[in-house]
Amino acid sequence: MFEIPKKIEFIIDRLSQNGHTAYIVGGCVRDLLLGLVPSDFDVTTSATPKEITAIFEKTIPTGIKHGTVTVLVENTPVEVTTFRTEGGYTDNRRPDNVQFVKNLREDLSRRDFTVNAIAYNKKDSLKDYFGGKCDLENKILRAVGDPEARFREDALRILRLFRFAS
Repeated sequence: MFEIPKKIEFIIDRLSQNGHTAYIVGGCVRDLLLGLVPSDFDVTTSATPKEITAIFEKTIPTGIKHGTVTVLVENTPVEVTTFRTEGGYTDNRRPDNVQFVKNLREDLSRRDFTVNAIAYNKKDSLKDYFGGKCDLENKILRAVGDPEARFREDALRILRLFRFAS
């Protein structure tokens, strides 16, 4: 369905070969659906940070606490983040804690907008549990779940809403 850079496919394939699922996710999928060329690609996976670092030769522990490892493929950095759910947001910006999960839908349900809660890989195709593709087609911005809760969690989401709307 989409043309994904070989370096990104390498990461997804390598994770899959090691018994994990992995997808490109978020803004890069949104941009591909809009016919745009993404400036970067994020990968989400069932692999834990420890498993990610064991699979790839060159990694940087970018945000281990939040499940993010930067994988270097031919000196190109790619953020790979474990499927997760999030606890409260005491500071209205970052989750107080995260819990790693094995379920993509749970991971996508914590994201800000439906148009950013879409994942893709060649094997499983598009995973769009919250209607983000339809919202893109209809030029609608909707929060995933309860909008008040999403904006209370991270106040910067309000600014992202205005940026996307413009």
